[in-house]
Amino acid sequence: MNVIKVYGSGCANCLKLTALSTETVNEMGVDFLIEKVEDLQAIVGRGIMQTPALEINGKIVSAGKIPTKSTLQHWIKESLEIQNVG
Repeated sequence: MNVIKVYGSGCANCLKLTALSTETVNEMGVDFLIEKVEDLQAIVGRGIMQTPALEINGKIVSAGKIPTKSTLQHWIKESLEIQNVG
């Protein structure tokens, strides 16, 4: 199962990143579960010091900012290609 995790306390930027992630996967027609992680211990446990942070299929790809939609699309495609190779 493909998973995107959005790490953050529920701030405006965290909500924007969650919405952007949902919109992007829907537009791309790919199957991803989108999870919000708001637990501070879980966030720090992943080594994240700035939120919002984004994890795609186990890899932290962004922290402290909201990526553009085209960047997010690139990361999603890249994660799917890595899965297909492995």
